Amino acid sequence: MEDMKKTVLFERTPIPKAVMTLAIPTIISSLVMVIYNLADTYFVGMLNDSIQNAAVTLAAPVLLAFNAVNNLFGVGSSSMMSRALGRKDYDTVSRSSAFGFYCALFAGILFGAGFSIGKTPLLYLLGADGGTVGATGDYLMWTVSCGAVPAILNVVLAYQVRAEGASLHASLGTMSGCLLNIVLDPFFILPWGLNMGAAGAGCATFLSNCVACLYFFVVLLVKRGRTYVCIDPRKFSFRRDIVMGVFGVGIPASIQNLLNVTGMTILNNFTAAYGAEAVAAMGIAQRINMVPMYIAQGFSQGIMPLVGYNYASGNGRRMKSAIYFSFAVTVGFMAAATLLYFAGADFWISLFMKNDAIIAYGGRLLRGLCLAMTFLAVDFLAVGVFQATGMGKKSLVFAIMRKIVLEIPALFLLNWLFPLYGLAYAQFVAEFLLAIAAVIELRKIVKKVTL
Repeated sequence: MEDMKKTVLFERTPIPKAVMTLAIPTIISSLVMVIYNLADTYFVGMLNDSIQNAAVTLAAPVLLAFNAVNNLFGVGSSSMMSRALGRKDYDTVSRSSAFGFYCALFAGILFGAGFSIGKTPLLYLLGADGGTVGATGDYLMWTVSCGAVPAILNVVLAYQVRAEGASLHASLGTMSGCLLNIVLDPFFILPWGLNMGAAGAGCATFLSNCVACLYFFVVLLVKRGRTYVCIDPRKFSFRRDIVMGVFGVGIPASIQNLLNVTGMTILNNFTAAYGAEAVAAMGIAQRINMVPMYIAQGFSQGIMPLVGYNYASGNGRRMKSAIYFSFAVTVGFMAAATLLYFAGADFWISLFMKNDAIIAYGGRLLRGLCLAMTFLAVDFLAVGVFQATGMGKKSLVFAIMRKIVLEIPALFLLNWLFPLYGLAYAQFVAEFLLAIAAVIELRKIVKKVTL
């Protein structure tokens, strides 16, 4: 089975058009995902209850941990699929897809059950206290105990659908859940609706992820015989080359997200020492900062199939052009976003909560957080190239450098030197140094493939 439209996109479409065809739907879905994350913050913020807002912030590391599973089986299997497509090895494409899908399903079941069993000690580990533990637990009951499976599966399926070049369908699936979540949030959260507070945000998220999963199942049913994405259990196996190929990329990507969870948990615990208002302010600043970050991440994820396909097929010059074009677009955009955020930090925070203390905290925190964005774009692009080309070891080294070597030590040091506000500059320190290493590694890869 060979889809000529996909072959033309990967092999002959001009680079700017090919990159934008793959990246724009991914960026749009990333933006919708950010808006949906902001919607939780916005509607919970309308309650003017710092405890409810803090609950959503404290729960974030657990939801971020989903990305460890998403990356293990989503990034891992999609990278394997793209490279197999470049080699015209269609049996490996379908078997890699089935392996990623069923492993993700099993991991989601374990995730939900594990959280339910160890709920109480985990909540205190996240930084919850007597005032916030109830609201945080209610939010996570819906999003994790009930919602781990659909939350993980819809993302893994989006990665796999995007791997074969169907970026639009991948994005529509993700957006269907996000948009529904935005519609449901006010009804579940606010007093004029079900008045569930943070728990309502969790319930809306659970239902929305179920709808997103349903979208992908319908797409696979309609496109039978015309898609390489396979959930046929007969195609599932522990064939050595597939397991090694998926895990070789997926494990480093998963570790990267687990380290992100660790970093966020440390950050939240430091912030919690300054009270619920500081936690709420940090959460709002982080979510606002996620808007351009998700755009850069969406761009790097969008070009992965193009990079992986041309790497495997030996077209190094086309791969080089895709990387350089993406670098110019994302770095330019993120530099402009940094200026916009830094200049209007207090205004952006005030859009989400009309509380003078939180605006004062949040404005200063956002100015520190946004400084990392331009350098983060470079790092996202480098990691995307590593993952697309199967260079899992390089992405693992970058993950360890980002969190263990640079950011986490910076959190301890800067919080000691500049209590609370120093926390916002730790990411900038890490990403600035990592961006230098990223440029060096990208130049090496480009030089190697174009010799």
